[in-house]
Amino acid sequence: MIIMAITSSSTITISKLDFPVSFSQSINKKISISSIPFCTKKYVPKKLFFSIKNPKSCGYISNSLVNDCSIDETSKDNKTQVSIDVKTSTWNWKGYSIRYQFCGNSGPALVLVHGFGANSDHWRKNLPVLAQSHRVFSIDLIGYGYSDKPNPRELGVDNFYSFETWGSQLNDFCKDVIGDKAFFICNSIGGLVGLQAAILEPQLCRGILLLNISLRMLHITKQPWFGRPLIKAFQNLLRNTELGKFFFKSVATPEAVKNILCQCYYDTSQVTDELVQAILLPGLEPGAVDVFLEFICYSAGPLPEELLPQVKCPVLVAWGDKDPWEPIELGRAYGKFDTVEDFVVLPNVGHCPQDEAPHLVNPLVESFVARHANV
Repeated sequence: MIIMAITSSSTITISKLDFPVSFSQSINKKISISSIPFCTKKYVPKKLFFSIKNPKSCGYISNSLVNDCSIDETSKDNKTQVSIDVKTSTWNWKGYSIRYQFCGNSGPALVLVHGFGANSDHWRKNLPVLAQSHRVFSIDLIGYGYSDKPNPRELGVDNFYSFETWGSQLNDFCKDVIGDKAFFICNSIGGLVGLQAAILEPQLCRGILLLNISLRMLHITKQPWFGRPLIKAFQNLLRNTELGKFFFKSVATPEAVKNILCQCYYDTSQVTDELVQAILLPGLEPGAVDVFLEFICYSAGPLPEELLPQVKCPVLVAWGDKDPWEPIELGRAYGKFDTVEDFVVLPNVGHCPQDEAPHLVNPLVESFVARHANV
């Protein structure tokens, strides 16, 4: 998260990016997530909100009528009171200490997977709510949060911090800690982790919900041929000189983290001191700078469009329509894959919907899981 602006966008500038989206506001009836408890294949409209003559008579809206999905914000003030304790533990994975959080005693297992630079605390608004009817776990991927951060240069392997590494970690977590298959709920870069895990061991994944999955715009294949040497040179400069550590130090401050978060959160009131500290403090842990410098040079590896056709489980894609880093116009293409059952538009939400708009995301997770829990 600290410098998501670099890895998620084709620009390396940390200034605010604008991708204006125009929607029609002419509506007869707003449909909230609670109005569509068991939506199925392609219930999505092209307008921000949509109208139906008799909403009580249907449980879903067919793909023959619409192309994308929107969720109204009318449920924003309907806050659920929960008193479920979230516990923290560590897991030894291949000799490394991995932090995870968990709560809930019954129901399907969910694993919440954070994005680049974030950690399991980014799901603090989701864990206790989803735990009312699920067993919920959030994990710090190796290299992030309060999990160990081995120096990749000392390991003697190329691209240790890769989607294959994290995908294997996620699968082993299901086997060793949960002892069961699970649904993967993923944000940004975490979406590629979930997809990779589902491909490596499909028997462990019951379904994947992707929230603003990273488009990987700095991937080598997405750069014009004439720009590739420049990007590679810049990455090597950061990785192999003191410039990289200086740059990391300049963004690893409360002021810089808050500024970056205010870029990717449309509702900046959600960028609280608590959030800033949750993102910043693990980034000050020993080894964090090495992980950061390693990953910004990771311009290879899989793309979402390469992984999606290989997944066998149900996939739901949801997108905050005000995301400045991963524009929704490009994200919509993922809704066309046969493996993706729906594309859901989250109105007036940025890059991290689970934290900015949990009142939209939590019911969406519950609905998705309910549709596939008995399959």
